[in-house]
Amino acid sequence: GASTAYHLALSSPDIDITILDQAPSPPAPAASTDINKIIRADYSNSLYADLAYEAIEAWQKWPEIADCYHRTGWLALQEKDSDLAERIRRVFRERGHDPASDVSLSEIEKLYGGILKGTNTNEFKDAYWNPEAGWCDASKATCSIMNAAIKKGVKYICGQVSQLVLNDADVSGVKTTDGSTYTADKIILATGAWTSSILSSTEDVLSIPVADRVESQVTAAGVCVVHFRMSTPEMKSLSQMPVIVYGENGEVIPPPPASNLLKFTNSKTFTNMQTTASGQRISIPPERDQHIVSKKLQQEMWDLMISNVMPTFTTGKKVDYYRICWDSITPTQDWLLTKHPHPRLSNLYLVVGGSFHSYKFLPTVGKYMVNVLHGVSNGETRDKAWAWKSGESLTGRGAHEATRPKRDLSE
Repeated sequence: GASTAYHLALSSPDIDITILDQAPSPPAPAASTDINKIIRADYSNSLYADLAYEAIEAWQKWPEIADCYHRTGWLALQEKDSDLAERIRRVFRERGHDPASDVSLSEIEKLYGGILKGTNTNEFKDAYWNPEAGWCDASKATCSIMNAAIKKGVKYICGQVSQLVLNDADVSGVKTTDGSTYTADKIILATGAWTSSILSSTEDVLSIPVADRVESQVTAAGVCVVHFRMSTPEMKSLSQMPVIVYGENGEVIPPPPASNLLKFTNSKTFTNMQTTASGQRISIPPERDQHIVSKKLQQEMWDLMISNVMPTFTTGKKVDYYRICWDSITPTQDWLLTKHPHPRLSNLYLVVGGSFHSYKFLPTVGKYMVNVLHGVSNGETRDKAWAWKSGESLTGRGAHEATRPKRDLSE
């Protein structure tokens, strides 16, 4: 949303643009509001590898976000039955540049000042190091891009959207929970995990079949994260720390100096399926505080991640806080950057589907969404990847396969 507003204001200064957000920027209940997110080009999919290199160049050079970016590198461990690293390295080689190098599991305890001492590598066959990866201060960067958009004339209003407003031809605007109505010629939903819940009542009015509803394209999914506050001596010990990718289990991101919080992520995602008043089954983030995390999820975090990765920094230490982070995920983990296909929703656009890998594209994704708004092709491959899909297009290997939800929060 921030990126689209920024690029739209940049390319079309004569257009009136309004951001309607559920909270002041950066919004508190959002995937993009976080102490840190990973920046990397390590994809087994050349489409996103190319886009990631473009985004990394922006992270390095844009004055709005350059001070949010930290190029620490990353160490990625690979399970014994996985070929992901090989596929990533193949993409690098096909681009003519492979920055990664093999790392022996027997050597990792000696790396980065010994911070990985005690890390359990029994389930892994190898690892690789990529010095080009890193992380960013996500909350600060989101706010900076949004403020840059506002300086270019974008209006910013806070309100909780309750439904779209239909007229005889298309969508005239949106209504908020306080009874206000906001009108526009084009409406863009950059609503992430809340997309199905916002569109559901309109889909009911238009009698849209289940297979053609937005839930088939994108669904809300959550991951559990946990934070430990590091002392000043611990922060000094972690000064050489890269991002640590513990196979498909999750990752550990270096603690930002502003917060001293060492963050672990359990990448095993889950939906939160609910039945709407009309009987539709959709996944939506629960209304409760995102810091409420079940004992079962807490224990799983310890079993998968905390007890196994960098135990020197967590053994005997009290958790600062847990959180469930919600994002929208598509079946192939591609973005959904498209006009809605229904004829009564011809002026409604979707820019969703972050799928737990897309924050890195903050500076650039809006450029491609602006092309969609103007009916300009982003190229055959990108247009196909980001289009509304059906049938076999909803299957196949994805850009970030490990994040597909295989269970529900109710479990």
